[in-house]
Amino acid sequence: MVLFQEILDRMKICAIIPSFNVAKTIGDIVSGVKQMGIDAVVVDDGSSDGTAEIARKSQAIVLRNNVNKGKGASLRLGFDFAISNGYEAVITMDGDGQHSLRDLPKFTLALEDNKADVIIGSRMFNPRSMPFIRWLTNKVMSLVISFISRQEVSDSQSGFRLIKARCLKALKFKSNRFEIESEIILEAANNGFKVASIPVSSIYINSESRINPLLDTFRFIKFILPYLLFEKGL
Repeated sequence: MVLFQEILDRMKICAIIPSFNVAKTIGDIVSGVKQMGIDAVVVDDGSSDGTAEIARKSQAIVLRNNVNKGKGASLRLGFDFAISNGYEAVITMDGDGQHSLRDLPKFTLALEDNKADVIIGSRMFNPRSMPFIRWLTNKVMSLVISFISRQEVSDSQSGFRLIKARCLKALKFKSNRFEIESEIILEAANNGFKVASIPVSSIYINSESRINPLLDTFRFIKFILPYLLFEKGL
């Protein structure tokens, strides 16, 4: 069986961590990522609480938006950096502690068993700690994304995922906010890339989500309409 470290020795991978006012958690996350031998790239999205400074002290590569632009804009900045610096794959994760560092090796190990270009960390295999409204919203969104992409996607809104650089180089993203999670899947599928899922932990204890179920569902519907119309040939 191929070991986690063996994969890192032959593949250049970084973790892109879009962050907004997460000074309390970002230091431990960066330290944990680096201890595993993965470069940490923190994209500070106009934070006012010292997030960038703490990330830098923890030895992260820090990119910064001078004003808050949204998760999508931050990820796009991180993707451009990764491509320009020769990374062969990126792992995206949040800076608020909702993604378990213990799950990181699962993504690289999945590369050995799976020919996918996008590997999504799905919380829906064991969603017991997920608030019901988020579970329901995610379930509906994932069914829609699966239908349009014609690939099974159990957790389309998970921001914990691995994306190969060859996929990122071929795609152009436009989303500035949380729609980026869906856009990555749909653009990858539309361009012939394979999407797969692996189980990850669902962590919500003492975490305050910036996702507004009603507002973000509306944004999702507005974003998804062109894809649905294209699917129906309209």
